[in-house]
Amino acid sequence: MNKMNPLKVMVVDDTIVYRKIVTDILSELSDVEVVGTASNGKLALHKIPMLKPDLITLDIEMPEMNGLDFLAHVQEEWPEIGVVMLSTSTQEGGEMTIRALELGAFDFIPKPLSGTMADNKEEIKTLLAPILKAFKRRREIKNILSGKPDPSVSTIKSTLPPRKKVVSEDTIAQRMKKIARQNSAKSEIIAIGISTGGPNALAKMMPMIPPDIGVPILIVQHMPPIFTESLAKSLDAKSALPVREARDGQILTKNTALIAPGGKHMKIVASADGMNRIIRITDDPPENSCRPSVDYLFRSIAEHYVGRATGVIMTGMGADGCKGAKLLKKNGAFIIAQDEDSCTVFGMPKEIVEADLADAVVSLDIMAQEIVNSVAKKAR
Repeated sequence: MNKMNPLKVMVVDDTIVYRKIVTDILSELSDVEVVGTASNGKLALHKIPMLKPDLITLDIEMPEMNGLDFLAHVQEEWPEIGVVMLSTSTQEGGEMTIRALELGAFDFIPKPLSGTMADNKEEIKTLLAPILKAFKRRREIKNILSGKPDPSVSTIKSTLPPRKKVVSEDTIAQRMKKIARQNSAKSEIIAIGISTGGPNALAKMMPMIPPDIGVPILIVQHMPPIFTESLAKSLDAKSALPVREARDGQILTKNTALIAPGGKHMKIVASADGMNRIIRITDDPPENSCRPSVDYLFRSIAEHYVGRATGVIMTGMGADGCKGAKLLKKNGAFIIAQDEDSCTVFGMPKEIVEADLADAVVSLDIMAQEIVNSVAKKAR
C-alpha cells in the first residue's frame, strides 16, 4: 500500500472522546486515511456509499442502532468492508462482541476501563496497529486470489525484507495426504491454539465435534478477561460437546472442551497421586506478548502426553504455538494446521507449515473430522 492508496477507515462511536482517540491514532499511522466519522449506526449507514471505507472501527454499544445491527447491515450490503469492534469489558459487552466476531467482524479491541486519555490512546494504538496490518495483508491476498490487482502490493513487496520461502501448494497437498506420526498410539487429548478470527472459526468447527469424542479438548484463544467466558457460553450453546471456561484445579475429563481464561495462562499438571491430570491457571509472564499463550499450554501437554496428543493451530496473527508445536512433534504428537484459504489471518498456521511441523494442513470445514480421525487413529 502506498501514499496514493491508503487504507480508508471510518470511525463509528457514540462517545466523542473515543471518536477523537481513534481518529487521532489512525491519523498517526502511515498509509491510513480517516475518511469520516459517525456517532451511531444509522448515520454511518447513510455515509458508507459516499465515503467508501475499506474498514470501519465500530463501537459495540450505541443508541439508535447498536453495533450488532449495524454489522448485520454491512455484512449484507457491503461484505468487502472490514469491521473492527471497540468493546466494553462487561458481561453484556463480552457477549455482544463474541456475537459480532461470529457474524464476521475481523477483530476487536477492548476499551480501556481507566487511565488518562493519553494512556488510553497508547493502549488502543498498540492493539489497533497490528490488526490494521493484518487486515491490509488479508485484503491483498484476497485481491490476488480473485484476480483483482492491488496497486499497493508491488510497493509492499519492494520495501519489505526477503521472507522465508513459502511452502508450495504441491508440498502442502502432499502433506495433507500423509501421516507422519512418530508412534502408533492414538491421541488422548486435543490442544487447540487460535487467535484472530477464532470465535468465528470455532463457532463453525466445534458443533461438528461429536459429544462422545472420548478425549478432553483444551483451547487457547487470545483474548482478555470477560470475553473468554462469553466465548465459552456461546460455543456451549452451539455444540453437543460441553464447552466451559477452565477453572484452576479441575480434573481433566473426557468429552469436555475447556477454554483458557482471558488474561491467564493454562497448563496441565499431574495430580498428587499421579492418577489424573489437573488444570492449572497461572499469572506467569506473557509469552509471545500473549497471556494466555499457546506455547505455554503445548509445553505441558508435550510433557504429560508423550506420543498421545494432537496439537491444532488455527487462524491467528503472529507465531504463538510454533515453539510448543515443535516440542509436541518431538514427543510424537500429531500436528494439524488450518489452511490459508479458510484462515482469517494465515499467521500462526503459516509458521507451523513453514517449520515443517504439520502432519495435515486442512480447511476449516474438515478440521473437526481431522481431529476426530487423530483420536480414532485413522487420520488418512
